[in-house]
Amino acid sequence: MVRVRVPKSNTFFFPPKPNTNDNSNFLSKKQQCLTLLRLCSSPKHVTQIHAQIHVSGLHNDTLLITELIRFCCLFSRFKNLDYAKTLLDKALHTAPFSWNMIIRGYASSDSPKKAIQVFRQMKNRGVCPNQYTFPFLFKACAEFSGLREGRQVHVDCLKCGLDNDLYVTNNLVHFYGSCNKIMLACSVFDEMPERSLVSWNAVITACVDNLKLVDAIGYFVKMRDFGFEPDETTMVVVLSACTVLGNLSLGKWVHSQVIEKGLILNSQLGTSLVDMYGKCGSVDYAKLVFNIMEEKNVWTWSAMILGLAQQGYAEEALKVFSEMNKNSSIRPNYVTFLGVLSACSHSGLVKDGYRYFHDMEKIYKIRPVMLHYGAMVDILGRAGFLKEAYNFIVNMPIVPDPVIWRTLLSACIVHHTNDKDGVGNKVKKMLLELEPRRGGNFVMVANMYAEDGMWEKAARIRTVMRTGGLKKMAGESWVELGGNIFKFVPGYDPKVEYEQVYRLLEGLYLHMKMVNFS
Repeated sequence: MVRVRVPKSNTFFFPPKPNTNDNSNFLSKKQQCLTLLRLCSSPKHVTQIHAQIHVSGLHNDTLLITELIRFCCLFSRFKNLDYAKTLLDKALHTAPFSWNMIIRGYASSDSPKKAIQVFRQMKNRGVCPNQYTFPFLFKACAEFSGLREGRQVHVDCLKCGLDNDLYVTNNLVHFYGSCNKIMLACSVFDEMPERSLVSWNAVITACVDNLKLVDAIGYFVKMRDFGFEPDETTMVVVLSACTVLGNLSLGKWVHSQVIEKGLILNSQLGTSLVDMYGKCGSVDYAKLVFNIMEEKNVWTWSAMILGLAQQGYAEEALKVFSEMNKNSSIRPNYVTFLGVLSACSHSGLVKDGYRYFHDMEKIYKIRPVMLHYGAMVDILGRAGFLKEAYNFIVNMPIVPDPVIWRTLLSACIVHHTNDKDGVGNKVKKMLLELEPRRGGNFVMVANMYAEDGMWEKAARIRTVMRTGGLKKMAGESWVELGGNIFKFVPGYDPKVEYEQVYRLLEGLYLHMKMVNFS
């Protein structure tokens, strides 16, 4: 017997006594079960209603089973995808709607691969997928970067003639972008017969995620040319491209568009502006946006702290962190502490660094990840505490990655005169064992020998690099001038616009030689 409490009432609904007429009895029971489902308030009620459906002989009723599946898939209080799938497996007649709901549920769950399994069962049962099936499948494949599975789904989509559906292609662009197949993502977008604002946001996001930043800006310009006005989501994505490019002028222009179009400065858009200004070196503008924001979340505070720390305003960053704890109900997260530890590193605050690292885990219950351990090694290394940094790495509860060892080796090169315990040699050996084919490691080791005046050993390392075909990735500098970004790399670049730069450098070089001779 099913008992479901009606909201704001002390009465219960009970199954009515059977009618003498079988048809009216079945209809009455069916209507009663549908009513109970609408009044459902716990997962237990769902199973009780399912039992009542069986007792009433309605277990093959498509509408009732579909409603049960809908409750198990779409309502967070009752969500039980495996139970829903069992219902579907035992049903004699199923509609695409039921399959789509389960696929949708798994696509948004911690087990997105199960969505593909359900799709295969759907095809085996002879149920034809529709335009609502494929978007959830592409979303699932994007979640676990299932390129092979996603391509097979794409083939099935073509077979069903749904490759031009707007909703399907939007998710297809997102899928290929998530799998780092940016050329395919752009190809799908370029061939779309119909586009929406979501389409443009999807391709711009795919370009930014795959570091095709110039292409992202290009699509943003085209979007406006095609008559589409950007929304808050568009601006957030474009601002992230400006941040990575370090293009402050472009970031300011995007900000001006936000103001001109009267877009709401919500927490996401405001945080993107704070992050862009902070990382592009315009701390005053970052603080201005931060202060006028009415709605701030933990990411906003973290962006402000990290921006200040990275630009050398360590004390101010720590003050913002203190203000966050005193005047805000928002608790810091792992990014917040990255900013705090970075501030300690730039200020040489070793004791404070240890304290914040301890508080992060013991007080705020945030388990340190590799980046936090690397930040602590950087704090100790910059301060010249090489032995302490080495012991810190050795005692880490997780296996240190090569980045952490490189951080310490860099510190050993800077503070080689303080290395009385031979930490540099230990780190050098460990790093070359971890990454024997990385040219940058050999360059660091050669520089370490050169700092100690061991020229023969330094030359030997360079010889090993040449004979092994190892090369260090070239460094590059970015200079913004007149709204344009100019990239410089070591060596001669024959670009026409650089000729004047080289002539200027030659003149400066000659001037320096004359000054030295005089």
